[in-house]
Amino acid sequence: MKKISRFAAFFAAIVLATAMGCASTSTKSGTGEYIDDSVITTKTKAAIFNEPTLKSAEINVETFKGVVQLSGFVNSQADINKAVAVTRGISGVTSVKNDMRLK
Repeated sequence: MKKISRFAAFFAAIVLATAMGCASTSTKSGTGEYIDDSVITTKTKAAIFNEPTLKSAEINVETFKGVVQLSGFVNSQADINKAVAVTRGISGVTSVKNDMRLK
């Protein structure tokens, strides 16, 4: 019976250590958040690509905990405004950080 108790305690410790390794912090996203951020990034890139007025190859998209960062070089302020508006329309986006620059 003592061996079973030791095994159960050891198993519980391993489970807790594994779960804590997947937890998020303020600077690192957890596994679930990483997947969510990847989905948001993909949806944003697709939306920008499908927008005929934007050159999607010149706009970079990164997401961390729902905050989307847009960077790159565009031709006009209207392109910046359109990219930000398209990004805000994506579900799961909590805010947009605009680091795009004019050529």
